[in-house]
Amino acid sequence: MRAVVRDSYGTADVLRVAEIAKPTPGPGEVLVQVEAGGLDRGAWHLMTGKPYLLRLVFGVRRPRNPLLGRELAGRVVALGEGVSKFAEGDEVFGIGEGSFAQYAVARIDKLAAKPAGLAFAEAAVLGISATTALQALRHGKIQAGQKVLITGASGGVGSYAVQLAKAFGAEVTGTASTAKLALVQKFGADHVLDYTNEDFADGTHRYDLIIDLAGNPTLKRLRRALTKTGTAVIAGGEGGGPISGGTDRQLRGQLLSLFIRQRLTGLLAKENAADLEILLELVEAGKVQPSIDSVVPLDGVPQALVDLGDGLVSGKIAVAVS
Repeated sequence: MRAVVRDSYGTADVLRVAEIAKPTPGPGEVLVQVEAGGLDRGAWHLMTGKPYLLRLVFGVRRPRNPLLGRELAGRVVALGEGVSKFAEGDEVFGIGEGSFAQYAVARIDKLAAKPAGLAFAEAAVLGISATTALQALRHGKIQAGQKVLITGASGGVGSYAVQLAKAFGAEVTGTASTAKLALVQKFGADHVLDYTNEDFADGTHRYDLIIDLAGNPTLKRLRRALTKTGTAVIAGGEGGGPISGGTDRQLRGQLLSLFIRQRLTGLLAKENAADLEILLELVEAGKVQPSIDSVVPLDGVPQALVDLGDGLVSGKIAVAVS
């Protein structure tokens, strides 16, 4: 099969499209013929090997797995031992291993039936970004009527966080650059802030819940923008240090929360089929819609990752495989 592979960490120059052996599903897994993959921020981190703490899991000197990509949508073509949830020919979406390839293995507890009304490219960009947004809001204990701020609202996770927060009945403010404000409004935000000339922490407004996805704001600024008993979920770490990324800010926030009324907490998203099923229902109810910046072929993945790293992407990039 054709797949995007790399032998080392680095810039997009380490990536290439190669012919490699098709994988075989193990117990509790299926083989998916990938129609489309989704490009999430995790793919950029696994390409660069930064923050360096990631390498303790994925390979210290070089990546253990040469493949990239985890979000996918496609058709089940083979079943591993003990699989009865899916059958060959089923259209699915979710999370697999190495989705920038013609075939990928996926665990059945990380897959769901593809929403009938979505194209494969649209379904492919749900798996990680949309579940992260859902879990961030749930972790923040969102309630109807709350005032919610979402930083990085035009990005992959942010685009879903805006829509989901609205679906939960919140009054939503989203931050983005000047060129992307209209898109955030299209997602359903009640208010938008241009972070290039407006400061969400200037004291003008206070929020019951902040989903922090971009900009790496200090804990002091987050606290200034919260109500006295508000919650900030720190789910983005871009711009953090090369060793730990944004995890140090999450840990400091959790420690500080022990001594104040406000709650500053981090998020470690968990991949599971149950949340994919929730997203399936929300998509089919018309409450969540993927926003695709562009669709690229396999050989367009390197440049797409460059654009993502440079902040040039609105919503999500899909990778057309078949």
